[in-house]
Amino acid sequence: MCGITGWVSYDRDLTRHHDTVRAMTDTMAPRGPDDAGTWVRGAAALGHRRLAIIDLAGGVQPMRAHTVAGEVVLTYSGETYNFAELRAELTAAGHTFRTNSDTEVVLRGYLEWGEAVVDHLNGMYAFAIWDERRRKLVMVRDRLGIKPLYYYPTADGVLFGSEPKAILANPLARREVDASGLRDLIGFTMAPGWSLWKGMYEVEPGTIVTVDTDGIHTRTYWRLEAAPHTDDLDATVGRVRELMTDIVARQLVADVPRCVLLSGGLDSSAITGLSAARLGDQLRTFSVDFVDREETFRADEVRDTPDTPYIRDVVNLVGSTHQTITIDPALLTDPELRRKVIAARDLPIGFGEMDSSLYLLFQAIRAESTVALSGESADEVFGGYRWFHDEAAVNSGTFPWLAFQSAMSGDRSAILRPDLRRSLDIDGYVADQYAAAVNTVDHLDGASELERKMRVVSNLHLTRFVRMLLDRKDRVSMAVGLEVRVPFCDHRLVEYAYNAPWSMKTFDGREKSLLRHATAHVLPPSARDRVKASYPSTQDPRYLAALQQQAKEVLADSGHAVFDLVDPVWLTDAVALDPARVPSNVRRGVDRVLDLYHWLDMYQPKIEPR
Repeated sequence: MCGITGWVSYDRDLTRHHDTVRAMTDTMAPRGPDDAGTWVRGAAALGHRRLAIIDLAGGVQPMRAHTVAGEVVLTYSGETYNFAELRAELTAAGHTFRTNSDTEVVLRGYLEWGEAVVDHLNGMYAFAIWDERRRKLVMVRDRLGIKPLYYYPTADGVLFGSEPKAILANPLARREVDASGLRDLIGFTMAPGWSLWKGMYEVEPGTIVTVDTDGIHTRTYWRLEAAPHTDDLDATVGRVRELMTDIVARQLVADVPRCVLLSGGLDSSAITGLSAARLGDQLRTFSVDFVDREETFRADEVRDTPDTPYIRDVVNLVGSTHQTITIDPALLTDPELRRKVIAARDLPIGFGEMDSSLYLLFQAIRAESTVALSGESADEVFGGYRWFHDEAAVNSGTFPWLAFQSAMSGDRSAILRPDLRRSLDIDGYVADQYAAAVNTVDHLDGASELERKMRVVSNLHLTRFVRMLLDRKDRVSMAVGLEVRVPFCDHRLVEYAYNAPWSMKTFDGREKSLLRHATAHVLPPSARDRVKASYPSTQDPRYLAALQQQAKEVLADSGHAVFDLVDPVWLTDAVALDPARVPSNVRRGVDRVLDLYHWLDMYQPKIEPR
């Protein structure tokens, strides 16, 4: 797990630009606190920051392979979970290895198979290879988009990086945001290839982007496809159990301390139980909570119960060494913490205190562990979100997560100036994105109306919604040097579960039926039967009162650039409400305004919203 960056310029000698390459690389020091390296020759420059996970002494990057026709150089971020098998296959094919790292396996795999190396990899990764033999850059992103990768075309080549901040450190990259960037920021549709920054693009999941003297070329090497499901129910449950057991075992491999993120829900409890079967009493688990939350908890639209009782049941069953990171809500209102999260995500609108508490959780875990397994993405894979099972949301004719009544839904553009709202036309943009997304979904001949409808919902979550959650988890965890692995994103499991009929995914009348029954042998009954609950957020009214006070200070700064975007009337009304009675969407709106305020100060972008 690391940070990568680079620059290809066919009209320059980049050996004269070492300082710029180092500056790009240094922006990602938190992603790779253990080592740094650059490689520069002629038209190409690669940078790397390393978080050492496997082969701590070896694996230094950028990593080079010498050939008679020129060097092949790799800068790599992520983990290849089947590297041991690939190493054996490559050794049999005549390759020799200098290290025990998965990085060298990917490099040697490219020498053997070229770009088809991607077809051999099981893992989470984003990497770039400069092939001096062909004067070509090859950029690759994993199938689900677990690891981030961005690029910025220039007049004679390209800039790239794990995060936008690495690209923005190059003088060729302009800090500009236009209407297109703002529309998806507000619309929450996760458009393919979208980046907030004008002229910058995300390498899409399952995609290879190559750059040569003829320009930039894109090829999709993996996508979700409809395929017949031939297993009966018992065989399907058994196959899910088999896949989950294998996936967790692979993802526990590391040369550093490991742990599991445990919320007491079905997803994280399943990962914990399978990990305990492998590690026994060596397993460490971590959870997050707020001061007095269990005693003062109130059910809302996405949470029926607090986490703590379920966590206790899981820990008592598996015998893990557990630590709860308890957060005082007062800490979450610290503007400096907000700025750290904004810097981690490079985005001006996030999830408020849920991002801040996640940062504090990861920071505390990093003091004890370097790798954490997470239950993220099970809801997308197995149909766990409440809106999957809400008829109105499913039939809404838009993205279900926007239709379901929650803090994410409602009028997300309400905070904007009225003239800006009209010009951006967020509703029209969302409708266009929804239509485009639905048109990409394959269906089986003869599929029922229900199966077609639920395949669309599943596809939207696996190609769009999950990318937002994966990016959030990666960026916040890597900001403190913690590698978070996501077993439910193994492409074998995703492909298999995606094509299981919806009737199987709900065969016991519940959500995530296949996962519940496949992992029941490692779960206490309480966690097995628990209803989906989202990541916890504070319910302390003092938190919102503090936000309202900070918003009043923003209003007092009336000449600030934030009011080129934000409606001061909306914000004035929001801060006047009783903190104990503020609707959740208004509370999120105040958070978004504060994010914008700090982001504008930190990044100094040029905004062209029309």
